[in-house]
Amino acid sequence: MSQISQNLQIVRKKIFKQAAKDTIKIVAVTKTRPATQVNKAISFGVLSIGENRVQEAEKKFQQIKYPVEKRFIGRLQSNKVKKATRLFDTIDSVHSYALAGRISKHCALTQKEQRILLQINTGKEDTKSGFSLCQKSEIIKCFSLSNIKIEGFMTIAPLTKDKTKIKKAFQKLRKFFLETNSALPKAQQMTELSMGMSDDFLIAIKEGSTMVRVGTAIFGERKRDA
Repeated sequence: MSQISQNLQIVRKKIFKQAAKDTIKIVAVTKTRPATQVNKAISFGVLSIGENRVQEAEKKFQQIKYPVEKRFIGRLQSNKVKKATRLFDTIDSVHSYALAGRISKHCALTQKEQRILLQINTGKEDTKSGFSLCQKSEIIKCFSLSNIKIEGFMTIAPLTKDKTKIKKAFQKLRKFFLETNSALPKAQQMTELSMGMSDDFLIAIKEGSTMVRVGTAIFGERKRDA
């Protein structure tokens, strides 16, 4: 049995101890990983992969042998919108109304409805992108844009070993998610709450995450220069 297969089994067992089977989506974070490893993970049952660089993904996707959901999870530059909407099933890191508008405008031309998540910066960290929790009006405005389907929110927990701070960040987003949904028509209400990575996905699941982004726990540590 390969190491990737063993790692996947461990991740799944941990998740299923916290939540009912098939209620949590595992997104395998494949950035910097070679296509050979990605193909192995897909062959072992990975259904979704996450990339954070458009150019890297474009080359890698040509070598992917199996059908898989492709999610963009990095910071999307405006000049990469056209290519990203062609390559990815969903863009999980829409961090501003301006970017959402640009995606909407381009997809209107290509007659595509682009699935997206809105990235929320729950910790008000300058090093991270995303809407702040006080930008509720800007967030609600995004739902009026055409040719995009907002499926939920995404956040990245604070970079800390303090589990209390991590837990509070996830709790804030869960509360904000519910408040925002209550202000939306039923047809536009969101279903996805993408919280949790390799180091904190169990905390995230306890706080209501429906989707975890796991890279290191599946593929092992990255090389330092990757």
